[in-house]
Amino acid sequence: MRQINFVTIFVICLALVLFGIQNTEPVSIRVIEGLEIQAPLIIELIVAMGIGAVLAWIFSVWVQVQRLLESRQEIRARDSRIQSLEEDVERYRAVVEEQRLLPSTEALTE
Repeated sequence: MRQINFVTIFVICLALVLFGIQNTEPVSIRVIEGLEIQAPLIIELIVAMGIGAVLAWIFSVWVQVQRLLESRQEIRARDSRIQSLEEDVERYRAVVEEQRLLPSTEALTE
């Protein structure tokens, strides 16, 4: 899987470099009204890709935090279920021990 990721990133970077070599003329981008930036197209493309990569990373971290919280809730639910089952087992053991200590009905009839 790492090799696939590496090849994908390498191909994207190679395409970006080849695109940048061919497109060096300056272009203008209007960020907000009254603010216009002029830079080579490749620089603007790299900045846009960087912003996209940072946003993707932030989203990935957010998803991992959500999964961590969900797994903690599942673990707590399982722990409480295990505790209740252990209490049931102890209760059943006490009932079985109690039944062993009581005289059997056959002994009473003789």
